[in-house]
Amino acid sequence: MAKKKKYYVVWYGLQTGIFETWEACQKAIKGVKGAQYKSFEDRLEAQKAYYQGEYEDYKGKGSSKKKTLTPEQKAAYGEPELYSIAVDAASSGNPGLMEYRGVDTQTKEQLFHQGPFKQGTNNVGEFLALVHGLAYLDKIKSDRMLYTDSRIAWGWVKRKKCNTKLKRTAANAQLFELIARAEHWLKTHKYKTKIAKWETKAWGEIPADFGRK
Repeated sequence: MAKKKKYYVVWYGLQTGIFETWEACQKAIKGVKGAQYKSFEDRLEAQKAYYQGEYEDYKGKGSSKKKTLTPEQKAAYGEPELYSIAVDAASSGNPGLMEYRGVDTQTKEQLFHQGPFKQGTNNVGEFLALVHGLAYLDKIKSDRMLYTDSRIAWGWVKRKKCNTKLKRTAANAQLFELIARAEHWLKTHKYKTKIAKWETKAWGEIPADFGRK
């Protein structure tokens, strides 16, 4: 029986990227203390992990390959609330050029957009997008809800702390200034906006998606 093909993501090593053999992955991490890598059974999942995630998101976790839902399973999720704003981020590399935006869930009209920022990550972008969305709705005194497809960013917002492992450099100093401002906003404002998880499995990609998957 043929061995199932795997794809290896290296976030930190002699060389980073997605490798199609264990031998190539070994060369990329050999001798590197604290090398960060993981195998995936699906190429798209590996690409998402490398370009949009961080090692800590996947450390110690099994494959999260999505399964197609039956019509009955989709129905159980109901329909998204269209009187809302959806936010998302995209990063070309990890770290890499990152941008984020918020759109009207129903019309997909772009309400705000920031970036691209150098040496950012998808999780940082998702966090900033959520806080920007909260501040935007607070400013215009809107009772619309806010959708995100990132449980990680949502958790950071709840804790009022961007718990990223991204290292600060001269290139991404502006990004860290925005993170500090976002954290300060969360600590100094009380908001009533409802945040909800966008159920991608049932509803498709979040309306704010940049379409780079």
